[in-house]
Amino acid sequence: MIGVSVIGLGNALQPHARSLVDLADRVRVVWAAATSDARLKDIADRYGFPTTTDIARAIEDPAVDAVLVLTPANAHLPIAQAAFAAGKHVLCEKPLEVSIERGEQLIAAGRRANRRLGICLQLRFRLGSRRLHEVLAEGALGEVQAATLMVPWWRPQSYYDEPGRGVRERDGGGVLITQAIHAVDLFRWLVGIERIEAAQVRTTALHRMECEDYASALVRLGNGAPGTIVATVAAYPGSPEWLQIIGSKGTARLEGGSLRLSFLDGREEVLADASGSGAGANVMSFSHEAHKAVLSDFLDAIEQGRDPAVPGEEALATQRVIEGILARGAA
Repeated sequence: MIGVSVIGLGNALQPHARSLVDLADRVRVVWAAATSDARLKDIADRYGFPTTTDIARAIEDPAVDAVLVLTPANAHLPIAQAAFAAGKHVLCEKPLEVSIERGEQLIAAGRRANRRLGICLQLRFRLGSRRLHEVLAEGALGEVQAATLMVPWWRPQSYYDEPGRGVRERDGGGVLITQAIHAVDLFRWLVGIERIEAAQVRTTALHRMECEDYASALVRLGNGAPGTIVATVAAYPGSPEWLQIIGSKGTARLEGGSLRLSFLDGREEVLADASGSGAGANVMSFSHEAHKAVLSDFLDAIEQGRDPAVPGEEALATQRVIEGILARGAA
């Protein structure tokens, strides 16, 4: 039984809490910690977790083996550093931190402490994503000729009216780092991104916010083929993200978690998934099963003395792509 503390009890908690409840035979919540007494009462009533406003206590308790960091991005580094210093493992929500430099510091702290660091980039754990990764690794689609990623999501202005939302100091950026990072990470995992060739980054008239709500980029994939990325939270009412990979032997389309493989010899393979994506105004309208897979892998990594499937270095590589798009779009 692995003891964990959960730090940060905002929107991000829901799928993690459900996962912790489902995996109660493997993991025990020692503390759920936040600074809001009202939020602590709600969490205690809803999930039965022990709660505290004492963050240091929640981290340093000897019964705690690992810390789940679910706070806004700009608080990840100090909490993770305190956890590593106390000998705890860390599972951190995306993004790693608000900047590449702070992300590097966070990873280095974990490596120095010889503790495990996992990042919640859960789209890699969907069944359709895993199957597509297998198909590409086996060469069943042939050589990748081109790939496209579209994230046509929606967030109402009320979402950004909440303090800190879409603010660089707290979140690290807008749609790319906060919402589309999951899909960009999946795209990079599947086809690789060698470089950013051109980009456009904008804040549309649909939102009043500091950072971007629309971004597009022309990229060079890992094998040199062309790729396109478009991400926005201004596409009302929002629809599931999708990516398409054109290979020399067929085409793959992954929409949400559903995969369709269409081969030139007439064969087709379909894997349906109705787990949702949080593409619209209800940001939590998706299944927690992928989060549960992330948590299960993290627990396995602790027990087996290995890195989680998505370690800090992988998350930082995706963040570098996002920073590259933002820099190119500002040029």
